[in-house]
Amino acid sequence: MKKKERTDFVMNTLEEYYPEIPVPLDHKDPYTLLIAVLMSAQSTDVRVNQITPLLFEKADNPYDMIRMSVDEIREIIKPVGLSPMKAKGIHGLSQIIIDKYNGQVPQSFEALEELPAVGHKTAAVVMSQAFNVPAFPVDTHIHRLMYRWNLSNGKNVVQTEKDAKRLFPEERWNDLHLQIIWYGREYSPARGWDLEKDIITRTVGRKSVLNEYYKKKARSKS
Repeated sequence: MKKKERTDFVMNTLEEYYPEIPVPLDHKDPYTLLIAVLMSAQSTDVRVNQITPLLFEKADNPYDMIRMSVDEIREIIKPVGLSPMKAKGIHGLSQIIIDKYNGQVPQSFEALEELPAVGHKTAAVVMSQAFNVPAFPVDTHIHRLMYRWNLSNGKNVVQTEKDAKRLFPEERWNDLHLQIIWYGREYSPARGWDLEKDIITRTVGRKSVLNEYYKKKARSKS
């Protein structure tokens, strides 16, 4: 199957599976989305969605956030992990948003990536989901599946993002990155992977990945 045929199959299947696409992180505006995405680093969306209501009850805008101390923020968000760094980043970026952007989250990749604790992926999620600007944030699910589907070489997330943007039409980026995340979680996880449920990898998957899967399955039966 040629690469164009693989990408078409991927897009068509994902559209069939996820015609309506839920956003994983609960939020109500660009600021709360930014904070939620920052908190999700090396954590799970489920855990973040449990903790953000506690934080946003006290501060759901930058003005209220800077009235809290870094230690107060850290104590609330401790369950998501990396709380010292994240708390410092949340407080610091809130102050910058007030001082430099009149309390509004900036709407450019460059400005977002200049904020404390905000990397390229976080900026891309905010631009995509808050401002509907075409972006292709790559998380572990997308990185894994782009390799499994023989659409990227798997070297690093930077290369995976470049490959995704080159292969998929720009008008589909915002939907596709979410659809791939949901598909990865439900049908093609890193652990407990059942190829029988994973129609996309079964159809377009990299031969080395499929061979390794069947070898492991054979060993588990012996």
